[in-house]
Amino acid sequence: MAERSFATEVLKLRHGAGTTFTGEGILAVTKALLQSGVAYVGGYQGAPISHLVDVLSDAREVLDELGIYFEASASEATAAAMLAASVHYPLRGAVTFKSTVGLNVASDALANLASGGVTGGALVILGEDYGEGSSIMQERSHAFAMKSQMWLLDPRPDVAAIVDAVEAGFELSEASNTPVLLELRLRSCHLHGSFTAKDNVRPPMTVGDAVENPRRDLSRIVLPPASFLHEREKVTERWPAAVRFIRERRLNEVFGAGAADVGIIVQGGLYNTLNRALELLGCSDAFGRTRIPLYVMNVTYPVVDAEILEFCADKRAVLMVEEGQPDYLEQNLHAILRRAGASAALHGKDFLPVAGEYTAAAVTRGLRTFLDKYLPVAIDGEPTLLLPAEDPRSPFAKRVEPNTVHARPPGLCTGCPERPIFSALKLAERETGEHHVSADIGCHLFSINEPFNLGATTMGYGLGSAGASALNSTNAGRRPIAIMGDGGFWHNGLTSGVGNAVFNKNDQLLVVVDNAYSAATGGQDVLSSQADNPHRSTKHPIEQAARGVGVKWTKTVTNTYQVGELRDLFVDALTSTEPGPKVVVAQSECQLNRQRRVRPQTNQAIKDGKRVVRQRFGVDADTCTGDHACIRVSGCPSLTIKSNPDPMRTHPVATVLDSCVGCGVCGENAHAASLCPSFYRTDVVYNETWWDRTLAKFRSWWISLLSRPVERRAAKFEAA
Repeated sequence: MAERSFATEVLKLRHGAGTTFTGEGILAVTKALLQSGVAYVGGYQGAPISHLVDVLSDAREVLDELGIYFEASASEATAAAMLAASVHYPLRGAVTFKSTVGLNVASDALANLASGGVTGGALVILGEDYGEGSSIMQERSHAFAMKSQMWLLDPRPDVAAIVDAVEAGFELSEASNTPVLLELRLRSCHLHGSFTAKDNVRPPMTVGDAVENPRRDLSRIVLPPASFLHEREKVTERWPAAVRFIRERRLNEVFGAGAADVGIIVQGGLYNTLNRALELLGCSDAFGRTRIPLYVMNVTYPVVDAEILEFCADKRAVLMVEEGQPDYLEQNLHAILRRAGASAALHGKDFLPVAGEYTAAAVTRGLRTFLDKYLPVAIDGEPTLLLPAEDPRSPFAKRVEPNTVHARPPGLCTGCPERPIFSALKLAERETGEHHVSADIGCHLFSINEPFNLGATTMGYGLGSAGASALNSTNAGRRPIAIMGDGGFWHNGLTSGVGNAVFNKNDQLLVVVDNAYSAATGGQDVLSSQADNPHRSTKHPIEQAARGVGVKWTKTVTNTYQVGELRDLFVDALTSTEPGPKVVVAQSECQLNRQRRVRPQTNQAIKDGKRVVRQRFGVDADTCTGDHACIRVSGCPSLTIKSNPDPMRTHPVATVLDSCVGCGVCGENAHAASLCPSFYRTDVVYNETWWDRTLAKFRSWWISLLSRPVERRAAKFEAA
């Protein structure tokens, strides 16, 4: 159950030639694939292009009509290995996943693919996730293109340009027998625009045709001596073929030619940001009519030497706008210009930031420095973002003192079933002492922050168990704890973590957080999901898989909100004398997905006049002691503080906000940790019956009757 449905949008994929297609970037990419005659597509679910896989899933009817095979791959390596279908057959194939983390996983398959080369066009669509909004380590995909000599496209953030890049990417791949990487930055994936559509094309050869007519070319298989010949072929045949195609098709663009004797070379994906900086300085307008010549590298690898020299021939100085580090392109350009004896001065990261996201502010500052040095007369604007931060007119001026605004690190959602897991683990450590905790990729990684402070390292998706493998000592009195999500478990955790621990008799405790979905990437199904899926096989228990590779001590908890039960199980696992790994599968449905399913049903039932009961929780302010231990052991966003209603007490009391979804974990935590008994549950009844009204009146009368003696005694004290 993905977080977003494209069931309505995919109808646009049927647009024919000459019609105007308007939509989101990822939808346009899908349309471009269909127009290109793609035969098969696959990919791993992951931001920022997880929606591309979701679009393909929702477009299954259109794909089937065209004879296109689609699968949601188990991992990025699985997706990349799919492209093997294009090695011997003229099948166009495309796979998609997330930038460097995906390339890390897929690199073995891609290296072999790039070595042997392809017959049909092979396109890898990468969601580049670089900058402050990223959730991964800060690396660039560019290095992988250079390492394996795969061509890298980085199109301008424009829907029409992206569609052209998809179509040209297949043609470039076939012209040079080389797989192509198409890099889409986060904003490119989700911008909106329009382009003139073409008819969808049924692949000349389908995967069914290929299966019926097997082919084999020994020279394409990566084994000596062929593998040594592949290296020579890359340099002497494929590279020149790619350069010829790039030049003939004019994939790179020049704007404002001859407008000045200085110029700017920019990665295609940064074009919009650069044009905004030029606009702020009065050197361009919103439509890209620039007064500074620009060379836009929609292909960032390979660099076309002749085009660089042609652009720089009449320039005194050139600025290279290259986001991230190392400065691969800047170094390449230096080599091209100096070998040719070109006189143009080349600048880049001496004026621009060495690393980090190239925001409009960063590019504007660097561009201003460059133009001040070489063409100050071109500057016709003084944007406020260039003002010093102490100037009150600056957008970066302090509005409040930094220490008055508390940092708000990312955390788990309201009602998240993972929160009680970590509460129980913290409570278990009261009895067993602290343990080394090896974290993993996923929502559960938020446990490293307050209030849990659990987790010392994270080494990759599904590598939580492997990350604790070295900390295995038969002489130690404690054992390491590893955390892994169900998505990571099926990605590669079963073999690299659980199987490895069994093989090496590792005495660790592995906690598998099973929330029924690949939740962190958008709520897609995995093997252990409980939902019925017409296109995929689900309901395969994680505990059964763990036992299948040899785990002896493994237990499943089906309700993580039972904090006390889970705490006792952790204590048992951490103190058990049984050798080998221990696996606890903590199982409860992701609250976001549950609300997406349940809330519309509940609202419809209320609208239809049916009796509906919603549970809400609260805190009795008269009972609350104000020590806030309940908040420290939970961290739920709906649990906060408010002023104490008792004028004789100054400490604020805990309170539950309206965002509460009624999971009950706050009360369970209070009970398991022996905290104050101030939590109560309220049942909110919609479309109540006569019995509900009668029962409410009786309860009100009974409470009033029982409270009369208390009120009389209080009145006596007040009178005295």
